[in-house]
Amino acid sequence: MRFKLLGRAAAIAIAGLAGLAMLQSGTASAQAGIDNSALSSPTFREHKRTFGLVYTLPKEVNDLLALTIGGLLREKLLNANLIDEALRFNIPHVTVLHIHNPDPTTPEKMLKAMPKLPPALNLKLKTFYTTEAAKGAGHPWWLDLGIVKEGPSFEAMMAFNTIATTALTPLRDGPLPRVTGPVYGVMGDAGKELVRTVGVSGVNTVKDGKELRPHNPHNTLVYSMAKFTPEIQAAFNQTAAEFNQILPDGIPTTFKTVSIVELGFAGNVLREIYRISLEDGAVLNVATGAVIKK
Repeated sequence: MRFKLLGRAAAIAIAGLAGLAMLQSGTASAQAGIDNSALSSPTFREHKRTFGLVYTLPKEVNDLLALTIGGLLREKLLNANLIDEALRFNIPHVTVLHIHNPDPTTPEKMLKAMPKLPPALNLKLKTFYTTEAAKGAGHPWWLDLGIVKEGPSFEAMMAFNTIATTALTPLRDGPLPRVTGPVYGVMGDAGKELVRTVGVSGVNTVKDGKELRPHNPHNTLVYSMAKFTPEIQAAFNQTAAEFNQILPDGIPTTFKTVSIVELGFAGNVLREIYRISLEDGAVLNVATGAVIKK
């Protein structure tokens, strides 16, 4: 199977109002059968299975992070008694979107519904910072490494997020568990609307013919369900500041693939399922090593 690739100009042009209006109408018609009843609960929805579309970090980026900040980060987590966070498995990545659905055939459905892909993306990872799922929710929280928000590749990435959100979020069974309960309860109106309509906050959508861009692509280094106390926040804001001193110029990189993956509750990637080339659209079944042909 091979996917058509969006050229740079075509990817950015996807954000044109006419095309976006069509995407919006497609999303609106796909909401039947989605169960949002968990949004009325004060507790997190039970997590069963979450699948997603992500760009995995190239080996050279992972190697550099391991050599420069990996040891320091582990030490700081252990010193803060964040043992679970120090042990939690994750395949380093930058998310396109996540959806919740226990149906084991969801990855195959995602592959079938995959929209046109962007070209290979030349980006720069830069600036460490902490963030909460929603301010005041208490947890979960993360330590992230951002992406420089400029240039044609960033625009192509953002345009792809818009069309991928429209194409893939109808496959969810309901909201992502980590944006329910105490997180949903303290979200603003815009965040709540996203959770109701696409199952998750922080993705690009179309409203009244206009593209809305809350998506903030990043790589996460720490996934935590510990309470984001003032002490923890201060400690890891300091950690982020130290890491920014170590890597002040960021890390240039190129994403040449995008992958369908399975994730844990907090968004950490547990396994890669399909890896899709952004250069020629070829699809690799990671478990078998087989290349899926058209």
